[in-house]
Amino acid sequence: MSTFDTDALECLAAIVEEGSFQRAAVRLNVTQSAVSQRLRAFEAQIGAVLIVRSRPLKATAAGQLLLRHTRQMRLLRADLERDLKELAPAATGGAREDERISIAINADSIATWALVALNELAAQGLPLEIITDDQDFTHDWLREGQVLGCVTTLKQGLRGCKVTPLGAMPYVAVAQPAYAHTHCPAGLTQRNFRDLPFVAFNRKDDMQSEFVAKALGLRRVALRQTFVPSSEGRVRAVLAGWGASVVPHTQVSGLLEQGRLIDIAPGHSLPVQLYWHCWNLESEVLDSLTRALSQAAHGTLLQGRAAAA
Repeated sequence: MSTFDTDALECLAAIVEEGSFQRAAVRLNVTQSAVSQRLRAFEAQIGAVLIVRSRPLKATAAGQLLLRHTRQMRLLRADLERDLKELAPAATGGAREDERISIAINADSIATWALVALNELAAQGLPLEIITDDQDFTHDWLREGQVLGCVTTLKQGLRGCKVTPLGAMPYVAVAQPAYAHTHCPAGLTQRNFRDLPFVAFNRKDDMQSEFVAKALGLRRVALRQTFVPSSEGRVRAVLAGWGASVVPHTQVSGLLEQGRLIDIAPGHSLPVQLYWHCWNLESEVLDSLTRALSQAAHGTLLQGRAAAA
């Protein structure tokens, strides 16, 4: 079996993660020509093309396998760093920028409970990279080997991965009081939902239509939607009177208590089950991430029967 040069592996990772040869060169502190030469030599060693020359640059199937190996090696080095730090704190320096531990978390979890979960690990110097996507699509990042773990709505684990249930995040439909008084004084109904603009995260976000369909007893609904790709931004847009939005109750509970927002579908809540998926490897870093996310979720998300309600 071939032995792969660490510099070549990290060069491949830099090209894919940065999306261009130029940015990869800056990250690796070498010339762009050196990056190209290193990649060509690596492709010659492997006997396969590793990069699709697109915009941004992407890994081929062979390249993705090598990227997965690279991230596993980063994980092993991160575990070693932690162990050495415990035995001889002065013997280890800071982690290199190219040894980031990448995980994918949906934006609503980042805005409500997930960052709190990671505070201690960040304080310990774990070089985290958090990638955000819709909760139904974070799983794709793990499937493609681009992250070590993800928070997702999907229950089925991938081969070689383990799954930890986190609980359910309840969602409610809210609007600014003056806006609601003008556009939906009786709340969300089958008569007015088509006329209300809903503020969604992006085109992947089906939370708005799923909530409305369930609340109104409809099979499918088509909504007028405005897209704001930020959990905090969606709430600010609703406060500014852009329309209604279906958001995590945890995120807006204070605004509801203050009367700055109102629930336009009282008695209706959509609990969204979340799961943590990660590679099934013996790793203190992965175990620490799993413990931290599980503990924080247990204190914030609905558990047991409440989650299934």
